[in-house]
Amino acid sequence: MRRKLLEIVYAHPLITEDEMIQIVNAHERVCFKKGDFLLKEGNIANEYFIIESGLIRTFVYNYEGDDITTNFAGDSELAIEVSSLFQRIPTQENMEVLIDTVCWKIKFEVFQKLFHSNHNFREWGRAWLSNSLYGFKQRSTSFFVDSATQRYLQLMKEKPQILQQAPLKYIASYLGITDTSLSRIRKEINK
Repeated sequence: MRRKLLEIVYAHPLITEDEMIQIVNAHERVCFKKGDFLLKEGNIANEYFIIESGLIRTFVYNYEGDDITTNFAGDSELAIEVSSLFQRIPTQENMEVLIDTVCWKIKFEVFQKLFHSNHNFREWGRAWLSNSLYGFKQRSTSFFVDSATQRYLQLMKEKPQILQQAPLKYIASYLGITDTSLSRIRKEINK
């Protein structure tokens, strides 16, 4: 399972078989229970995770102390706090396991060795970062140009796992709406 999953995540036309073996061997299997934290506000991220099965939520506390969901990571996705990991600074975010989750972890030091010794892995990293930046830009723009219903439908299309496994209050927070608004939207869509 590890090899197949990591081949999907690290898919890049330049990565050779030997390089893929090196990448796969750099990961360690870890299991988490619902409610566990992978990272807490104020700490520095020292690894990132590729999710084999499960769901992880990233959230912050706003200036009023409200819990705001900023991201979800599900099957075959990365759970990563980029700023903290690469800039080596304390994070403002928390990463919480929403359901029992199996991941493949790569430690920062191991990642750095691979990144600096393997040009093709570095190219994968650049492509991943570029795609992630594009996705975050699309998401932030969506808050200004799309209705809450459109954002919900987009989430339904792109990440149905979230709608199936995350509590409604976290989904509402992620969409920037109240629980009541989310219930109304779901009711309208189901008509």
